[in-house]
Amino acid sequence: MEPMKRGTVLVTGGAGFIGANLVRLFLEHGYRVTVLDNLSTGRREYLKGLPIRFVKGDILDLELVSQVVPGHAGVVHLAAQTGVPGSLQDPRRDCEVNVLGTLNLLEACRHADVGRFVFASSNAPLGRQPPPATEDKAPLPISPYGASKLAGEGYCLAYHGSWGLGTVVLRFANVYGPYSAHKSSVVAKFFKDILAQGRITIDGDGQQTRDFIYVDDLCRAILLALESDVAGEVFQIATGVETSIQRLAQMVQEVAGRPVALRHGPARRGDIRKNYSAVEKARKVLGWEPRVGLEEGLQETWRWFSQEGAMIRRWSERE
Repeated sequence: MEPMKRGTVLVTGGAGFIGANLVRLFLEHGYRVTVLDNLSTGRREYLKGLPIRFVKGDILDLELVSQVVPGHAGVVHLAAQTGVPGSLQDPRRDCEVNVLGTLNLLEACRHADVGRFVFASSNAPLGRQPPPATEDKAPLPISPYGASKLAGEGYCLAYHGSWGLGTVVLRFANVYGPYSAHKSSVVAKFFKDILAQGRITIDGDGQQTRDFIYVDDLCRAILLALESDVAGEVFQIATGVETSIQRLAQMVQEVAGRPVALRHGPARRGDIRKNYSAVEKARKVLGWEPRVGLEEGLQETWRWFSQEGAMIRRWSERE
């Protein structure tokens, strides 16, 4: 399959955490960008002043999706119901957004002859597999979120196999970085709690492990996947480094440079106990590898959170 030529890219969920960083990277590389976001979790302020086309709308609106997709050289699909807790609270909604929303986009891309489609997935589809997560392990999801993301992966591979759509599935590790103030992921939650309350709450005993990847590294992987000639493939996008939540809490306190009270809450249902990824395939096929270590990435993230403290507190009060 031919690599995608520079043109206009559609980013669904582009007003969210990863999207806000990705849109900036695309603009730096000479792309024109359209963002489709319903702003249910994303923030329009994250894109303020950027030379983009913004469409407020929902990926479940097939008519709208069919109107927006044509004319784009590629689509990066970030919009989703993200995370295990939301899927446990409302598994039907999780399915509708993550499965039917993805299907709407794939159908629109097929009919509009879009060349490239990059799908944001995670390790949740693998579920009950011992780490490290690799592309060749059989998926065994343990949460509705994992099941819905697995279905999205399957449809992406099927659209490549059936119609030749240039789909690439990227399984993101735990992403952190600037523009994540609205997120409930652990790094963002820790920093927000420090700013608002001066304390950190760890779910469970803190011995659960994750693979933390800085958002700039992740966005480079998306760009490489979009521009590559590889299709119908799945890639783990991570660092290969396993870090416990207890250790993360210690690092966050050190980076913040202030006394922080630490307490433990109940463990979350549906969470994977140990989780990190092998990234050899992404290195070999995409020519990608992570560059930013956890300490450096946390410092950059804390700098952003500190600068945006007033905005973050305002949003927290609103929520």
